[in-house]
Amino acid sequence: MEQDVRVLTEMVRKESAFVDRVTAEVGKVIVGQKDLIDKVMIALLCKGHVLLEGVPGLAKTLTVKTIASVIDASFARVQFTPDLLPADLTGTQVYNQQTGTFSVKKGPIFAGIVLADEVNRAPAKVQSALLEAMQERQVTIGEQAFKLPDPFLVLATQNPIEQEGTYPLPEAQIDRFMLMVKVTYPTKEEEMEVMERMTLNTPATVDRILSLSELERAKSVMSEIYMDQKVKQYIVDLVHATRNPEEAGIKGLREYIRYGASPRATIYLNEAARAHAFLRHRGYVIPEDVKAIGFDVLRHRLILSYEAEAENLTTEDLLQQLFDGVPVP
Repeated sequence: MEQDVRVLTEMVRKESAFVDRVTAEVGKVIVGQKDLIDKVMIALLCKGHVLLEGVPGLAKTLTVKTIASVIDASFARVQFTPDLLPADLTGTQVYNQQTGTFSVKKGPIFAGIVLADEVNRAPAKVQSALLEAMQERQVTIGEQAFKLPDPFLVLATQNPIEQEGTYPLPEAQIDRFMLMVKVTYPTKEEEMEVMERMTLNTPATVDRILSLSELERAKSVMSEIYMDQKVKQYIVDLVHATRNPEEAGIKGLREYIRYGASPRATIYLNEAARAHAFLRHRGYVIPEDVKAIGFDVLRHRLILSYEAEAENLTTEDLLQQLFDGVPVP
């Protein structure tokens, strides 16, 4: 087994060489945000969708556009507004007066990478159209269903829901996002570099350096990364602890969690941990991989009770207690 893991690690090192190139290329435009770049790369490898949350001005949109620029995939940006219609996203049927027939005009959702900017400002009907695309990877226009391209990735940005004109996303849609990444303020040093870069007359540009064939090979190798049975059990224990903390020996949390994570969280945590190991050029998963990605997979899947809100507890607070309480193999 040890010999197999060594061989697998060598293969992973070879196939994951593009990771450093992508990070360096994105770094030509984006200062810092290494964690954000890693999480978007994990989503790409796992064919998962990402929800990015942070106040305006933290380069969420610029980061997504830059990463899309280094990948050989089509890109579309949709600005979600209160007056957006489902047809503006998915497309519609157009009537041709000369022929007396309808033709389909596809919308921006048919791009390989879709940036849904300020997704929590759009009405419920638009969210329903986006939900079908995210889950089924297809779009229905009229009576026809159209398959979306491969890869198809939704990177949605949202402002904190306390801000003016924002609305909480439906739980069913939130659960379709593989990761929810919190984007934080830069350090003083990073902000100084941002300021200096923005004074340059010539904006930085990036080249496309990751082909779809490389991405497909990476996904294939990633699925073979070794995960010990104890690590698999650790993932299951973590997800079950969100539903029944007492079973994990964690007292006093049950009253604060109304609903725990779904089985989709177990699947995503398994895939994301493998992808995290791939980014670190390893052919095996360790518990630290699970911990590194665990908050991003679970934070949007916990629905807190009124008691938690009354005591100003956040999902971050509860998840920290869960991770501290569940034994690490």
